[in-house]
Amino acid sequence: MKALHRIRNAALAGILFPAMAGCHSYHVETTVENHTGAAIQLLEVDYPSASFGANNLAAGGELHYRIQLRGSGSVKVQYTTGDGSQRQEQMDGPTLTEGQDGRLEIVLLPGGKAEFHPELRPHP
Repeated sequence: MKALHRIRNAALAGILFPAMAGCHSYHVETTVENHTGAAIQLLEVDYPSASFGANNLAAGGELHYRIQLRGSGSVKVQYTTGDGSQRQEQMDGPTLTEGQDGRLEIVLLPGGKAEFHPELRPHP
């Protein structure tokens, strides 16, 4: 009986381990850098099927977040300036597609501008 259990366990391991090794969760490591020259508030980054953000991001500060894409669509960034005018800025970024992985750097610049630096690989 013990031999039968060992054989069954070995067979299960032979099936499960390769299957688990073949699974890969695709993520995009995202960094938002505040180069506006002032602190910002209510930062929101929208991407296909979800969003992330921060209440405040200091001048020169960075926010790191790992996203997993579901569906396709463009990145949108919005925030409120902290200079007393409470002006809301919104920028559109690159289109992302489900299954991509890699890095995305978003650099917020003065005057409501932003640079997007994607380094993305498609799902094989």
